[in-house]
Amino acid sequence: MSSPKTPKDVLELMDKEKVEVVDLRFMDFPGLWQHFSVPPREVDEDMFEGGLGFDGSSIRGWQAINESDMLVKPVPETAFIDPFFEAKTLVLICNICDPVTGEDYTRDPRNIARKAVNHLKASGIADIAYFGPEAEFFIFDDIRFDQNEHEGYYHIDSVEGRWNTGRVEDPNLGYKPRYKEGYFPVPPTDSLQDIRSEMMLTLEKIGIQVEAQHHEVATAGQAEIDMRFAPLVEMADNLLKYKYVIKNTARKHNKTVTFMPKPLFNDNGTGMHVHLSLWKDDQNLFAGDGYAGLSEMALYAIGGLLKHTPSLLAFTSPTTNSYKRLVPGFEAPVNLAYSSRNRSAAVRIPMYSPSVKAKRIEFRCPDPSCNPYLAFSAMLMAVIDGIQNKIHPGEPLDKDIYDLPPEELAKVPHTPGSLRESLNALDADHDYLLKGDVFTSDVIETWISYKMESEVEALDLRPHPWEFALYYDI
Repeated sequence: MSSPKTPKDVLELMDKEKVEVVDLRFMDFPGLWQHFSVPPREVDEDMFEGGLGFDGSSIRGWQAINESDMLVKPVPETAFIDPFFEAKTLVLICNICDPVTGEDYTRDPRNIARKAVNHLKASGIADIAYFGPEAEFFIFDDIRFDQNEHEGYYHIDSVEGRWNTGRVEDPNLGYKPRYKEGYFPVPPTDSLQDIRSEMMLTLEKIGIQVEAQHHEVATAGQAEIDMRFAPLVEMADNLLKYKYVIKNTARKHNKTVTFMPKPLFNDNGTGMHVHLSLWKDDQNLFAGDGYAGLSEMALYAIGGLLKHTPSLLAFTSPTTNSYKRLVPGFEAPVNLAYSSRNRSAAVRIPMYSPSVKAKRIEFRCPDPSCNPYLAFSAMLMAVIDGIQNKIHPGEPLDKDIYDLPPEELAKVPHTPGSLRESLNALDADHDYLLKGDVFTSDVIETWISYKMESEVEALDLRPHPWEFALYYDI
């Protein structure tokens, strides 16, 4: 089935597939997909232009109750048949508009991503920015958690979990991946091949090209499925489809998926390394004869990323849990440096292929808890700033970071240690995001206040279980 391009194509697809329900989806401010459904008779060509009204007052980070009316405008080329609903359902991703002015809503994350792409084109630097995220996740068998006035806990379980080698399972068959040794073992140690294959085939079925799927490093079902790169907005759309398919495929098998960056203590966390390249006139602008086959423009792009990483992380690593991943010792990219070899560097230059077309840079700090529209847009704005201001990243860090003497290691800057630090960095360094009206001051202020109040300060108020281990007997 070819992808629809116009409203007419969508209507023809609905007729051909005998669609019974149309599901309209959009992104809230922090980064969760939202939806509501309508019967097919409500969808005509005029609806794509005029939109459909809904109440936006309960959407996190959006309108106040006294100005709550909003419009969704479906995007034809995002259409796909939902692979999980019982009734034949067509899904359409939507842009959000103000019903009074008709203008795109400034806090709509997809609108911000579209503005970032337009800003790149208007700059004359490039025609297109390709993004390729490697989103990791955990597949668990059970998750329980609670926090109230007198208790707080979480309990994770997985038949793959190394901690279950001694559990009575009638029978316990062993073959549970060791901590930090879950990378690429064949079954029976890798018990989730069939589920990941179903996830991969379902993604392909709805039009998302997959390059590989495999078990990841951690025990207890850590996994990765890699999508083929795509332009910024399309890739952000694809990442939402990706998370939707993976979560619901796991649920079919009575399992649960999390994209939390660090659900397990003392094992590898979940990252989302993002590959990025700029193209113009079908030429890869990041390929050249410099370090690791990079162009001067690519080095300036790296310079922009490294300069703005502390503030970027407020969007690319936007949870308090993100900073439990960004610690030394778990292959985490905690060093604000670049390298073709060092995986603890924030920016790596992949050397898998000598092809000019494959030349790209890899920003390793992000994780899949992010809102992809905002994360990719912020990354692109940092890259543009680096190129326009010729911010050179200095010398690469190709030495083994763990063998560096303390005085040399002290000279290597590190990623922020907490979400609070990243939000403070964003407050101090966001002018590069405001260029081209891509991120507005209102968006920056709302993001900082929402994250501070709803997450940073909310966590600060609550006792932690480990505090009882440390302090109960003092």
